[in-house]
Amino acid sequence: MNNQEKLANYYQRYREEIVDFITVRVQDREEALDMVQDLFLRLLTRQPLITEKSFPSLIYTMAKHMVADYYRRRHVYEEYEHYIQHDNDSDDSMESVFSARQIMERMEFSLARLPESCREVYRLHIYDGMKVSEISQTLGEDYKRVENQLGHARKVVRRQLRACV
Repeated sequence: MNNQEKLANYYQRYREEIVDFITVRVQDREEALDMVQDLFLRLLTRQPLITEKSFPSLIYTMAKHMVADYYRRRHVYEEYEHYIQHDNDSDDSMESVFSARQIMERMEFSLARLPESCREVYRLHIYDGMKVSEISQTLGEDYKRVENQLGHARKVVRRQLRACV
């Protein structure tokens, strides 16, 4: 039996258990279902051999990391929402805070000034939530090159957004 068949059997047998594991932690079953699907898709594309004995520890470790990533992204969104709500309480909030649409327009303008490779790396990182290692694998680029492109893109976008404030 090859790795894909072993993984398919494990998926059929333990899918609900893993969904429940993640649901308890993120309090959203639909999000948990998406995360489990992503988890098994990542496992299917892994090159190293996986043994049946290593499935449980690998899967639950990956699930814990996905939950941590979920809360890390959620924290950033909540901070931003809090900032906007806090500023909206003041009288001059209309002048001092950009709407989400204006910020997105400014970001897109900033991204348009980047080389295509930097723009693609930045979008994968920000919009798809991918890590540098995942981006380098996806694009088939060197890790350091992707890291440098992301750093450059961040500087340009940050500079453009600060210019507007």
